[in-house]
Amino acid sequence: MKRSEINEILREGAAFIAQHGFILPPFAFWSPEEMAAHRPAIGPLLEARLGWDITDYGEGKFADLGLFLFTVRNGRLSDLKGGGGMCYAEKIMISRHNQISPMHRHYVKAEDIINRGGATLAIELYGSAEDGSFDKNAGGTVYCDGVRRDFSPGEVLHLAPGESVTLMPGDWHAFWGEGGDVLIGEVSTVNDDETDNWFRDPIGRFPEIDEDEAPLHLLVKDYGRIM
Repeated sequence: MKRSEINEILREGAAFIAQHGFILPPFAFWSPEEMAAHRPAIGPLLEARLGWDITDYGEGKFADLGLFLFTVRNGRLSDLKGGGGMCYAEKIMISRHNQISPMHRHYVKAEDIINRGGATLAIELYGSAEDGSFDKNAGGTVYCDGVRRDFSPGEVLHLAPGESVTLMPGDWHAFWGEGGDVLIGEVSTVNDDETDNWFRDPIGRFPEIDEDEAPLHLLVKDYGRIM
């Protein structure tokens, strides 16, 4: 992805988030220079990888295959493993109309996926094989706002604004905006995008960036610049 494209996606995404009344923390709008100036105080922010994350999954087709994310808070894996402390995370995301976030599951993370506003959120669901791998013949059970819902293999769940689904480790899922762009909330156990994503098809989690202009804001992928 070109940095100029990422910068424009950031501007559009921030406006869409604000349009739906979700207020991002102040550091979201710091320049790279401001991030560097705050470096002595933001070690935990950087380690938790809070902030902007835009991905085309390494395929270079963001409009068709991609996701816009901002991690608002993220706990510690050591706390999660220890069974107490800061074991939670929260993201706000944007899935554009017919923009696929590809089929994947998590090894550890459980998550509530919430339609926070906009169009319909479509989520395609499969269960897992005994070894946890993708099984095109496996269905399962999820809970939508606490109400049990059994699903058949490949069933598409449609969430209107305000509705949510709880996905457990092993629930294979892909999602997209249907009928327009969707603001998505995610409330989960600790998030680890480096090791906890299992994609059905070989694919990258983070984009390759062509630095054709200076970054408007740093992505979590950029944090090596100041860590």
